[in-house]
Amino acid sequence: MVFPRTSLAFLIMLAGLTGCVTFDHGEPDLPSPVAAIPPAGAEQAPRASLTPDRFITADGVALPLRVWLPQGSPQAVVLALHGLNDYSNAFALPAPGLTAQGIAVYAYDQRGFGATPQRGHWAGENAMAEDAILAARLLRQRYGDLPLYLIGESMGGAVAILAATGPAAAPVDGIILAAPAVWGRQKMNVFQRVGLWLIGQMPSMQVSQRSIPYRVQASDNIPMLRGLGADPLVIKKTRTDMLAGVVDLMSAALARAPRLTVPTLILYGETDEIVPRDAVAEFVARLPAGARRNQHIALYSKGYHLLLRDLQAATVLADIGAWMHDPIAGLPSGADQGARAALTGRGDTTIALAH
Repeated sequence: MVFPRTSLAFLIMLAGLTGCVTFDHGEPDLPSPVAAIPPAGAEQAPRASLTPDRFITADGVALPLRVWLPQGSPQAVVLALHGLNDYSNAFALPAPGLTAQGIAVYAYDQRGFGATPQRGHWAGENAMAEDAILAARLLRQRYGDLPLYLIGESMGGAVAILAATGPAAAPVDGIILAAPAVWGRQKMNVFQRVGLWLIGQMPSMQVSQRSIPYRVQASDNIPMLRGLGADPLVIKKTRTDMLAGVVDLMSAALARAPRLTVPTLILYGETDEIVPRDAVAEFVARLPAGARRNQHIALYSKGYHLLLRDLQAATVLADIGAWMHDPIAGLPSGADQGARAALTGRGDTTIALAH
C-alpha cells in the first residue's frame, strides 16, 4: 500500500523514537536470545517486588531489571524508563555519569520490549504507567526518605508523565523528561491523522527503516547508534498497532500537562529529528502556571533525540545531577536560560544555549 509522503514521514517519526532505525542491518527481527521471563504461575502470583534482576509486577509478570549503584551510600535514586523499541540497557551508557554523582539508577524493560513476555506487542499506557507507579513505591519502601525521581526518555517520558499525574501518582520528588514523546493527536495535521487511521486498519503490519525511503538521525553518537542496530533486544520492526498505541500514550501525556505539579526538568535538543519542537512547546505551554517555580526547561543547541547518549551527554547528566540537588537553582550548562521563551515563542527570546 502506498502512503502519502506526510504519512510516511509520520511513520518514520514514530518508528524512529529509538535510534536503531538509523543503522538497520536489514536482517529479520529475531526473537531475543535471552529467554523471555514467563509470568507467574496461574495458581498464585508472587508478591510485587524488586529482586536484583527482576521487577515483579502486581499481576505477577517478571520484567528484567538493571541496577547501577554508586560507590558508598546513594544520595538519590532514579527510576529510569526507556523509549520505544529500546529496553533497560538504554541507561547503561548514561548510568556511570549519574552514579558518579551519588545517584542510584534502576531501569526495567517495559512491557512489550526487551526480554519481556509479549515482546513487540503494545501493553497499553495504563498498564505501563501502573508498573512505573508500583516500581516507584517499591523503591520508596527500600530507600525511605532518600530523594526519588522518575527519568523518562522519549516514550518513557510520556509514561513518567502519566505516572506522576494519575489519581494514585508515583511517590516521587520530581521527574526528568528527556525529549519526551508528547506528539499527541492534538498536534497532528490532517494528513498525519489520516496516516494514523490507515495504519490502524492493518494492526499486524510492521514498519522499519527499510520500509520507508527517508532517514532520521537520533544522535550524533554513531558508535552507540550502530550498537543499537546490532542489539537483538532492540526492536527493528514495529507493529502498526504498537505505533497507534504510542500515539494514544503521547496524546494522554499531552493532555495531562496541566496536572503536572511535581518538580519537573524538561530536556530537549535543538536538532531533535524525532519529537517535533512545536509538540514539546505545546506541552510546556500547557504546564500549570502556578507550578512554574518547580519547572525547568533546558535546550541544547547540539542535542539530538537521545540526549542521554549523545556526544555531549556529560553536560546533560551534570545538569540532571545539579537539578536533583537543587531544583530551583539554574543549571551548570546555562541551557535553561531563556529556554522557555525560546521554545514557546512567548516573552523574552534571549537564550544562552548549552554547547
